Order: sequence, then structure tokens, then C-alpha cells
Amino acid sequence: MIQMNLPNPVMHALQRLNEAGFEAYVVGGCVRDSLLGKEPEDWDITTNALPTQTKAVFADQRTIETGISHGTVTVLYDGMPLEITTYRIDGEYTDGRRPDSITFSTSLREDLRRRDFTINALAYHPKEGVIDHFSGLADLDAGHICCVGDPHLRFTEDALRIARALRFSAALGFKIEKVTATAIHKLAPLLRKVSVERISTELKKLLCGKDARRVLLEFSDVLTVMLPELQPMMGLQQENPYHHLSVYEHTVETVAAVPATPLLRLTMLFHDVGKPNCYTRDLQGFDHFRGHPPISAAIAEQTLERLHFDRQTIHHVKKLILHHDDTLSITDKALKQLLNRMGPELAPLLVEVQKADVWGQHPDKRDERLIFLDSLKARLSELIEQNACYSVKGLAITGEDLLKIGYSAGPKVGNALQSLLDAVIDGSCPNEPNSLLKLAKEML
Repeated sequence: MIQMNLPNPVMHALQRLNEAGFEAYVVGGCVRDSLLGKEPEDWDITTNALPTQTKAVFADQRTIETGISHGTVTVLYDGMPLEITTYRIDGEYTDGRRPDSITFSTSLREDLRRRDFTINALAYHPKEGVIDHFSGLADLDAGHICCVGDPHLRFTEDALRIARALRFSAALGFKIEKVTATAIHKLAPLLRKVSVERISTELKKLLCGKDARRVLLEFSDVLTVMLPELQPMMGLQQENPYHHLSVYEHTVETVAAVPATPLLRLTMLFHDVGKPNCYTRDLQGFDHFRGHPPISAAIAEQTLERLHFDRQTIHHVKKLILHHDDTLSITDKALKQLLNRMGPELAPLLVEVQKADVWGQHPDKRDERLIFLDSLKARLSELIEQNACYSVKGLAITGEDLLKIGYSAGPKVGNALQSLLDAVIDGSCPNEPNSLLKLAKEML
């Protein structure tokens, strides 16, 4: 019998429900992740106790009626939030997202039957081991994403499950079973019923998955339903010495090449989205996409706003895309100018963006450029660690010091500070009070 290590609050909650005469099992993602050797993000319990009975069992604990109409009570047991849900059977899904009604059940099997994928339809009790009515363990061992029952029914019930299938496939590295995959391709348009907030959540998890590359290539038709802005990139070839892939294929390679953070992977997903808008072919037959960074940045901004991403993410993605094609130099002056332009947070990320962009280009063009970017990143890190002066805030004097030596308040102070910064960056003046004040007096 398979044994799982449950946190003490989870064990005690199961015991309480059992001692009160009810069935209770941990269920869903926490079982799946535990069996995969991963730490569950949260713990869900399913039981035949009705919500009012659950609240009575945990009368001495804080309870929150998070989804009472659907049978869910959150119990804060020793500080750990546990979602405890009554066995249920879902009614019809006329809106393609949520059941019109639910019926409480006394059958664990019926409760598991309504779930999306077999690997999420596993339950566990310390005395009974894993309860597996729908071959979830076999699919877990085989690395398969497979719907519980008829995939067509599962996806028409709730279209979000289509995006979740792709996300699980990317995150876990599991292949989507053939019949399930066929239904996904066929029913992908149903994703238009899903809220943009849900789409953005699933998109971030998909992009950061270890197998995102495969999923983005196999299910590009599904991705363009979620992100129609990407459609013009599909099949657009790049006939020039730097590229051997279509714009979309290149994009996917760059997504896989950059570190798996939402900011960087969103940046790579959209960094060339403006290329179709500025495509030209010269007399020699070479394709060009001049001026695509600002167009890509604008499209990315509009798309992320549509998906209700936070302002900081939108701003950073836009800025990285806008500068992703900049020519970088390894001189200290150029690197300080880069820090001034991008800031110490985004400057190293811009180097990562350019490295990923190179990985998506023709193999013959990679090695020398990657070596250069690695050296540049190392020197950039040194300058950041040394607190090198790259902004007015880093100058050893302030506007008040300029006022004391005769500058009048207003734009002249700001202009003088910028001139002093330029002198520090190009190495003509050390960032030291006496030297700066001497130069400031000369300028005055």
C-alpha cells in the first residue's frame, strides 16, 4: 500500500472527521504532487460530511465559507488552510465554465468522476492508501494527461480544462493522451468563454513549465485562440543569414532558452510579435523586419493589458522588448549607459533576453555572440556590485550642493547634474565631491 507523508494538521483533520462518523480523504493535486515527490502548494479534503456538519466538527477552529454553495468550507487548522468539500455531482454546464447546480453525494467514486484529469482524480487515506477509480496511477507512471471519461464532455463542461491540460503537460513534462489531444484541438475555440484572468494565470504557468517548448509547438493552434495576436507569426519564414526558423518557431526556441520566470518568458513570447507588420524582402531575396521592436512592444502592452496583467509586469515586458535588439558594448561607459537606460534590475535581464534571442537564431551565428554576452553580463554584474555611478542619484553631490555654489533653482540644476553624470560615466570626472563641484563651477 502506498503511503504518503501528510502534515499534522491534515492528519488531525482527517481523524476528526472520521471520529465524527464521516469519510474523509485528501484529494486532487496534493495527492498527485505527493506521489511525484513534490511539495503540495495546498491540501484539499473531500468528505461525505455536509458543509454544516463540517463546520460543527471544527467548531473550535476558524472556518471560512469560501464556497459554501458548492460544498466547500475552508478550515484554518493550526494555521494551515484546508479546503474541505462535500462529495458532489455536478449538474449541467450551460455556460461552458461552471455547473448550473450541484448535488451533494455520499459516493467518493461519483465525486472523483466529475474531475478533469485522471491524475487529479486520486484520493488518499492513511489507512486505505491511494484510491484510484480511473487509472490515475497508471497515467502518472506513464506521464500521460488523460481526461476522466469522455474528453469532449469534460471540455465542453468547462473550457478552462483545455488550458489546464496544456499547463499540466508543460509543467509536469507529461504527454497529452491522443484522444484527449484530439478533443483539445477540436474544441479550442471554447477557450473564448474563459475569463482573461483565468487565461493569464494558466498562460504564465504554461510558459514557465519545463516542457513549454513542446507544448507551444504541438498546440500552437490552441495558443492562438488564447492569444490571437500571435496568429500572424505562424508560418512566416525568415529568409536571411541569421535565421533558419519561422518567426513563431524562433519565438518558441527563445522562450525555452530564457530562465523560467513569467517576466522573461512573456518577453520572449512577444519580442518578435511585431515582425509581420514590418516584413520586407530585398532584391537579393533576404527578408528584413526593420523597426519591429517598438511595434512588438506596443502589441505586447495591448495584449497584456487585455489579459489584466499587473502594471509592473506590463511595463517591464514592454521595456525589455523595446530594447531587445539594441547593440550592446562591453566598455564600462556603455554598460553604465545601459544601467542608466534600463536600471540595475532590467539591465541583466536584457542580456538574458539577447542570449535567448541568439539561441533561436541560426546555429552558425551563435557561439561567438553567446561568449560575448556572457562576458558582458559578468562585467555588468561587477559594476552593479561595485555600486558604480550610472544615475543622478548615484552622484556624490546633490542639487542642494549646486545651489550652495551659486546655481539658481530650476531646470539649470537638473541639466547640470545630468552633465556631471555624463562626465562620470565617460570617465572624464571621478565621482567625488571636490572634483564634481570643481567641474560644476566651471560649467556655471
